[in-house]
Amino acid sequence: MSHIVVDGEPLPFTEGQTIAAALVAAGRVAWRTTRINQRPRGVFCGIGVCFDCLVTIDGIGGQRACLVPARPDMTVTTEEGDDE
Repeated sequence: MSHIVVDGEPLPFTEGQTIAAALVAAGRVAWRTTRINQRPRGVFCGIGVCFDCLVTIDGIGGQRACLVPARPDMTVTTEEGDDE
């Protein structure tokens, strides 16, 4: 099984899954916090309209996890957001 690396830990995924789908399948429902009050966020709309599922992928921040297909060995880092 292929894996992505999330915050330094390997996370398996199934071909065709987005990063958000792989995170949810692994039991992670929140992977970002808001700047104000550190409120947890994860996938909300699932279609790229909102910004709740933002992550850094291979060093590029602000990417929506619900839109990016998981690829073997990609590096994903969780983020602190700029909104409430």
